[in-house]
Amino acid sequence: MDPTTVSPTARAPRSPAKRVIPPNPVLSAAVVLGFVALLFVVEGIDTALGGRLDYGGVIPRDFTEWDNLLWAPVLHAGWDHLAGNAVPLLVLGFLASSAGVKQFLQVTAVIWLTDGLGVWIAGSPGSHIGASGLIFGYLVFLLVRGVFARSTAQIAVALVVFALYGAMLWGVLPGRPGVSWESHLFGALGGVLAAWGVARDDRRAVAA
Repeated sequence: MDPTTVSPTARAPRSPAKRVIPPNPVLSAAVVLGFVALLFVVEGIDTALGGRLDYGGVIPRDFTEWDNLLWAPVLHAGWDHLAGNAVPLLVLGFLASSAGVKQFLQVTAVIWLTDGLGVWIAGSPGSHIGASGLIFGYLVFLLVRGVFARSTAQIAVALVVFALYGAMLWGVLPGRPGVSWESHLFGALGGVLAAWGVARDDRRAVAA
């Protein structure tokens, strides 16, 4: 028998885009936990500086401050603001790393930039800071990726995620003063874009 012959009963490996649990859960948890730990370090520095970093957020349509979109998600308006973001960021970030750390970083970059650029173009005046845009991006990414990837397991996970955090989606609408609903909205749009891109790349890999 030709040693290169593949048995018709052999199962094809699971597509990375359809995974639910990261291939290396410890590494994924360490990366997400490390990022959240960084946020606490930054907030500690900001506290020591008397809150001066809070003015380093995205300032819409200010060409002299366009680069702030690179730093805004790591800044928070106090410990309460950061504490409210920490747990959902840990949970949703870990679930969003199901296809591995490399894809997680790519998804994060898409959400981060879509959020920042969207707020810079269409946000209300003021300094927009906080990781809530990432949280909304991960949430929406998890909700729609199963549909794009046609994965029953991921859709099931999405239903659980929706049951836990679905009420947050109201945050994409104008609401409480001082809360950047624009960041929530563009972060969510970034999640849709990231989910579409992941599914597209997976289809190309399968076709190749």
